Amino acid sequence: MPCSRSFSCPVISDLSKPNRYTCSPAMKPCPSILLALILAITIPSTTFGYSPREDARVISEYKRNQDLNHAKIARDLVHRANWGALGSLSTDKLVQGYPMVNIISIDDSDANDNSTGRIHFLLTDLDFTGPDWQKDNKVTFLFSDEQTLRCKDGGKDPMEPTCARSMISGQVKKMDPSDSSYQPALDAYLKRHPAASNWIKVHNFYLCELEISNIFVLDFYGGPHKVSPSDYYAVSN
Repeated sequence: MPCSRSFSCPVISDLSKPNRYTCSPAMKPCPSILLALILAITIPSTTFGYSPREDARVISEYKRNQDLNHAKIARDLVHRANWGALGSLSTDKLVQGYPMVNIISIDDSDANDNSTGRIHFLLTDLDFTGPDWQKDNKVTFLFSDEQTLRCKDGGKDPMEPTCARSMISGQVKKMDPSDSSYQPALDAYLKRHPAASNWIKVHNFYLCELEISNIFVLDFYGGPHKVSPSDYYAVSN
């Protein structure tokens, strides 16, 4: 380095003079040290602060590498689940208009236990959800990987975005027993939920299907993804 090795300034001990601390005129500035100081001040460190743009880039690259299929993730979540959390707008006079959440046993299987994506479930007017959907037919199912303990087993907290979840919204359709799709759907449902045969006899439960209008999937950092019903149903087993 073509600079003097001495960088200390002599101190003038006479306090009566205004310039108490002055550097010797013989000392010359060192350009390389000045340049290093300027760069250190003006160029932000990669480890300092938060960069949304950098986060977005890393997330985008990761997703490209992983090739996440959000529609398939939604279908898998539904098919693996025995139940879902179903939200509706309450008609109960104590909480009228508030969101109401209920546990609803579901099935989406065909006769061979393959996924169809069609969410079938039983409801009764003796419970919360029955009166709710008939007053305002807007409901949302929530499915999470934690329902089958995959997140816990993988060391993930249920609230982490990497613990996949899907929010599926739509309208309840009460299935017609005379329709050709009714009996196969009921048979598949009872195969998965044998106790439900008594529900139908004793408490007037009826078979329903969710007519899907919107699907959100959250499976990684960066926010939820919208999946169209057509893409959801197009997923092959």
